Amino acid sequence: MLVGACSGVNSQTVDTGTHCDYRSGGMKILVIGGGGREHALVWKLRQSPRVEKLWCAPGNGGISQDAECVPVDIKDVATMAVLAERLKADLTVVGPELPLVLGVADEFARRGLALVGPSKQAAQLEGSKVFAKDFLARHNIPTASLYGVYDSPGDAYSALCAVDWPVVVKADGLCAGKGVLVAATPDDATAFIERLMEKREFGEAGARVLMEETLEGEELSFIVLTDGEHVLPLAPTRDHKRIFDGNRGPNTGGMGAYSADALLPGDLGQRILDTMVRPAIQALAAEGRPYKGFLYFGLMLTADGPKMLEFNCRSGDPETQPIVTRMDFDLAEALEALTTGGLHKFRAGWKDGASVCVVMAAKGYPGEPETGKRIDGLAEAQTVPNVAVFHAGTQRDGDSYYTSSGRVLGVTATGADFPRAIEAAYAAARRIRFDGAHYRTDIGAQSVSKTHAAGD
Repeated sequence: MLVGACSGVNSQTVDTGTHCDYRSGGMKILVIGGGGREHALVWKLRQSPRVEKLWCAPGNGGISQDAECVPVDIKDVATMAVLAERLKADLTVVGPELPLVLGVADEFARRGLALVGPSKQAAQLEGSKVFAKDFLARHNIPTASLYGVYDSPGDAYSALCAVDWPVVVKADGLCAGKGVLVAATPDDATAFIERLMEKREFGEAGARVLMEETLEGEELSFIVLTDGEHVLPLAPTRDHKRIFDGNRGPNTGGMGAYSADALLPGDLGQRILDTMVRPAIQALAAEGRPYKGFLYFGLMLTADGPKMLEFNCRSGDPETQPIVTRMDFDLAEALEALTTGGLHKFRAGWKDGASVCVVMAAKGYPGEPETGKRIDGLAEAQTVPNVAVFHAGTQRDGDSYYTSSGRVLGVTATGADFPRAIEAAYAAARRIRFDGAHYRTDIGAQSVSKTHAAGD
């Protein structure tokens, strides 16, 4: 089944079909970032016959198998632009949110360089949760009710007397996926506010917090490519944020994700496009901050319909991993179409079945991870059919790989259905060994339970 294609913001249909040819000649592409998402993007771009040369900055040990890694400080937007100029890159693709929030797209635009990613103004959707909440309210896009925004710990503590429990507490700024807590009790909320606002565990990102109602339902990651007018929806995914099985423990950057068409039953995909995606993109343009790049809609599917939880100004991690393994189109062509005005002509096909990504993490994650541990079994894992192992936090020394951050690997598999994709992913993960390795054992299990309950 084909689940994504190009459609105009004002269109009521989602079309599918074949690719379009936009330009002859080899492309030179620079990918910014060094995590599992960037490895997945590099892995897919490398498959394109259109791509002549591929770099990743700074990359990681595993990415070095698929692209030439070059050092760069992703907090220095001018240095990244100079690098693209020196490499004569035809296109730069930005993976992580920080360079976008800092204005890398504006610097590239100033120099006349092609880049996939929103401007600094548009990236405020992720850079400030308060901005995003105000934006949703201004444009009547469904979201959770807001209790308030607080600039001091005292005001935040006092507000806990007038909320319903559980309550969602969010840091305003970027916290690498760890700045949100669904607090079940006043003690939980107080401790989290203290970490954010008094101990400043996330620096200035936690200087301001907001509180909102807790929504009930299932989460959905709905990611699109947009040129500011037209939309190309990507395959739907569902993330697993908590560190332990059964959605227990603290939030992480993501411990796994899965994708299948069944995540968008009936007209749900069209409803999301009509009530959230198109209104948001049109509103951004109307406010003078047109959006170009990946735009991530984090949704809760409630009994009253889908509601917004958060925006990301880039593709998700680990959602990108199961998405790219289902792509049945040339990603380089799609990204070129985005930057050259051809997105409305592009047709995207998707592989049937399901895909599952299991994140293998280092001991100590999501706190302070242990690093420098030798990784064994990578070659053995990749002998499992339909498996790709994406590196998120590794260093390479000759033919050996070592852990370098909290999330180490994203073991990703495709299959004709969820059970087969899950079986392949875990069969590969069991072959990989490093000291302190841990991962959730229930990624995608909810989808299998639903299938059994439906009698399929």
